[in-house]
Amino acid sequence: MTNKSVRDYIRTIVDFPHEGILFRDVTTLFADPRGFRIAIDQLLAPYAGQQFDKVAGLEARGFILGGAVAHQLSTGFVPIRKKGKLPGATISQSYKLEYGEAVVEVHDDAIQAGEKVLLVDDLLATGGTAEAGIRLIEQLGGQVVGCAFVVDLPDLGGRKRLEGLGMEVHALCAFEGL
Repeated sequence: MTNKSVRDYIRTIVDFPHEGILFRDVTTLFADPRGFRIAIDQLLAPYAGQQFDKVAGLEARGFILGGAVAHQLSTGFVPIRKKGKLPGATISQSYKLEYGEAVVEVHDDAIQAGEKVLLVDDLLATGGTAEAGIRLIEQLGGQVVGCAFVVDLPDLGGRKRLEGLGMEVHALCAFEGL
């Protein structure tokens, strides 16, 4: 029996998507049944005893984690997607990228006023996408009770950004550098 941590299941790919980047690939974590189970259990642990109405996942790996977390909490799941990917009426929020801007959307009826929401994604880097997701949830009247991630890249400042918004941030592991 091994005592592997969540971090041990994550593969690092050098120079992806471009030179100088160390890509933290969580698909190796997802592919291992024990690793995936550990990750879901640890994402939930800080919220034991709390009630949530919805789990929101950020595209795309946040859908995998968020779906599993929502199942464990017996709540609904809300996908927050890139612009143009959701059918029907949506609301949108733009956010800045390193070079340019992007937009995420959510269905305008996905969250009811007063619902408590846990935001989930695989990786916290600059926090731009997560902040946009938080703003969408808040536009619908939802209350973000926590933000849970598998990986935190502290050098990129995402945790500080979200904590600056008053968010409680939970990450299972951290990797230094880019």
